[in-house]
Amino acid sequence: MEQAGPRSRQAAAASAPDAAARPASAYRVPAQPGVADVDRERGIAADGSTSRSWGSPRSWGSPRSSEAESGGEADSGEGTAAVRPDTGPVADSARGEHTHSETPIPMPRAPGRPVVQRASVRGQILDALRAALAGGELTPGEVYSAPALGEQFGVSATPVREAMQQLAIEGAVEVVPNRGFRVVRRGARELAELAEVRALLQVPVIMRLTHTVPADRWAELRPLAEESARAASAGCRATYGETDRAFHRGVLGLAGNEQLTQIADDLHRRTQLPHAVGHLGGMGSGGRVELMADAAEHIALLDALVAQDLEAACCLVEKHFGTVG
Repeated sequence: MEQAGPRSRQAAAASAPDAAARPASAYRVPAQPGVADVDRERGIAADGSTSRSWGSPRSWGSPRSSEAESGGEADSGEGTAAVRPDTGPVADSARGEHTHSETPIPMPRAPGRPVVQRASVRGQILDALRAALAGGELTPGEVYSAPALGEQFGVSATPVREAMQQLAIEGAVEVVPNRGFRVVRRGARELAELAEVRALLQVPVIMRLTHTVPADRWAELRPLAEESARAASAGCRATYGETDRAFHRGVLGLAGNEQLTQIADDLHRRTQLPHAVGHLGGMGSGGRVELMADAAEHIALLDALVAQDLEAACCLVEKHFGTVG
């Protein structure tokens, strides 16, 4: 191999100045082009705030299944906007089409829907879809397409599809190739199996906690129980589902076993899907009464535990796991 001569080395040195002499800006990663445009499209201001308005679940209907379901989008779904339900009307062209009839399914907007706060758009969409499932706004057996739902949310289909894929892992929906996602129907046997597993996990733990947790620790859970009672009284099944699960997480959290709490919470969420709580009926007087009865058991259980009435507490635990909570 030839050695570079003095002239070559001098030329190379002249064309590549010493790194120490370069300004600091030469080592900075340039700003990505188009970021401001993407932020403007997402409704995110320079200070991180957002003016985005998300479509109301009541107008989702059963969106049009589309071959675009298999297409790709540029939006990765990683935004910072906060989802806030929009009560404004949505254009008919964005409603989609019922997959089994000519009339879109009306999706009533549940009162008291909690504001979704997530770091990513995918997470926000996932929370909103879970609330819609728990509130009965997505109908078992119906097919929903990611592009149509994305149009309702004001995002591309990508974060919606990613959220739906997570729901498929959880067993709430199933993939329909080239069409979208079908909300799963569960039979009586599956519901009974879920109830049995929940009881096997939680009842022994709560029974043990009745003998080891002092009264003042139980009293700390009262705000959670009272919040679930308020949600039940308002008749909002989606909000009640969140507060109900929060109460149970608080109880199991006293055991100090994070894996147990997470597994039990996942099972609890599965029992709250509309087809899994169909015995509650709609949110008329009957459904509201049953939710209020379930929430009342939370408060009665805490009363017994704070009073150290272990016999009454054990009876209430066994009774509670025969109902929706």
